[in-house]
Amino acid sequence: MKKTLTSAATVRVAFISLVSLGMLVPMYLLVVNAFKSQQEILANPFSPSFGTATFQYLADAWNNPDFSILKGYGVTIALVLCVNALAMAVCAPAAYVLARTPKLISRLLLFFFIAGMFIPTQVILVPVIFVLRAIGLMGTLPGLILFMTATTIPFTLFVFFGYIRVLPRSLDEAAAIDGAGRYYTLWRIIVPLMRPIIATIFILNSLSVWNDFASPQMILGPGSGVYTVTTGVYAAVGQYSTDYTKVFPTLLLAVIPILVIFMVMQRHIMSGLAAGAVKG
Repeated sequence: MKKTLTSAATVRVAFISLVSLGMLVPMYLLVVNAFKSQQEILANPFSPSFGTATFQYLADAWNNPDFSILKGYGVTIALVLCVNALAMAVCAPAAYVLARTPKLISRLLLFFFIAGMFIPTQVILVPVIFVLRAIGLMGTLPGLILFMTATTIPFTLFVFFGYIRVLPRSLDEAAAIDGAGRYYTLWRIIVPLMRPIIATIFILNSLSVWNDFASPQMILGPGSGVYTVTTGVYAAVGQYSTDYTKVFPTLLLAVIPILVIFMVMQRHIMSGLAAGAVKG
């Protein structure tokens, strides 16, 4: 029996290692080719070139007149902060009410909200464009913020609901005895207890917003003059040819901040998920 368990664990580790290796290949290509010339990239895209590697291409991408990477950082960070703030401000009260509602009704309402998790964003982009155009928000950052907030609400609500549902109702009852209303109970008692899961949601939503390309490209469009770090890469792509000495360094500069944030904050993701699991 022990031998069988050991074999299963070995197969599982081997499978996860292969999948992880496959997922790291694009990142490897990105890092290796960010320091090479166009000819070297086309001739040997998988081979590092230590002898001729240079930081000049990164410097050129940083100073690209067609796309300011600093402006892209600013727009994307503002987008991340606004989307997270709006999504959490909406989902915290909604999840609290659902978690304190009788089980059958809360489940039905929850299924209605999280149905949005199963609809691909690309499917609803075209209808959303017509709606934003009708209300005058097409091609604007507020329009993009509202749309991306709507896409993050189902997952945020689902996670908040699961976390609040396992918090004891005695907290609400004690607050009510002291004369606290539901809003006071939510924001002064429940929300502070949600810090681990709020950190987890913030990081996961930030990854989703930062890496999104289709939504800002379609809603903002090239004519708006507003670029995120992902859509700004299009400034490095020519109409008839692609200069890879601009594309790879720009892509690397675009992903470095979110990779650093993820590596620094990954312990908060694990602690938030573990806290929810233990409470369940």
